[in-house]
Amino acid sequence: MPEFVFMLTRNDVTVDDAFEVYGEVRDAGLRYVGFKDIGLPFDRLKALTEAIHDGGQEVMLEVVSEEKEDELRSAQAALDLGVDYLLGGTHAEEVTRMLSGADIRYCPFPGHIVGHPSLLRGSIEEITQSARELAAMDGVGGLDLLAYRHDGDVERLMRSVVASVEVPVIAAGSVDSEGKILTLADAGVWGFTVGSAIFEGKFAHNGASTREQVETILAASRAVAS
Repeated sequence: MPEFVFMLTRNDVTVDDAFEVYGEVRDAGLRYVGFKDIGLPFDRLKALTEAIHDGGQEVMLEVVSEEKEDELRSAQAALDLGVDYLLGGTHAEEVTRMLSGADIRYCPFPGHIVGHPSLLRGSIEEITQSARELAAMDGVGGLDLLAYRHDGDVERLMRSVVASVEVPVIAAGSVDSEGKILTLADAGVWGFTVGSAIFEGKFAHNGASTREQVETILAASRAVAS
């Protein structure tokens, strides 16, 4: 059963009403809740981290910065916020040094990342090799794979990466249907993130609320294990 990470984000930005949305889903059965490093000021992100921890979930911060200096500031923010996971980013050597000794699982992006919202480019072979190299680094605890933001054979990409590494692989971005969740599970990913698709109502069958969409995704992820 792949783990579902609910991201309080839309178009790679933390939503303004993140606190209200989290309050709606706090007791829906989630194990992981995340947000991005842009969209809310630091003090609000700190309070949000504390609220999520109080609700019993682990917190994932995903980096979307394109410049090295901004990414390192985001890594420092992860330390200051006290999150459990730092997802994304492309400067793994520098970030692993910064996080050394901290109780944060770091999951960088394999492959060539461009733009905002982030897109994954490169051949499957190139991305898989990048994944191998990252997974072999001290301080890397997983990978944040932008599978559905790749312009190639997504299922083959996921299978290739998962089979090539021994760390958890999180499929991030553009998961917007139960069919994709089934594909992710078949490919063997550890988990997947959903944010924009919920805020855009992609799982809102018959006008379902945010909480009901979260429950639909949780049910879909559990169903593949049965």
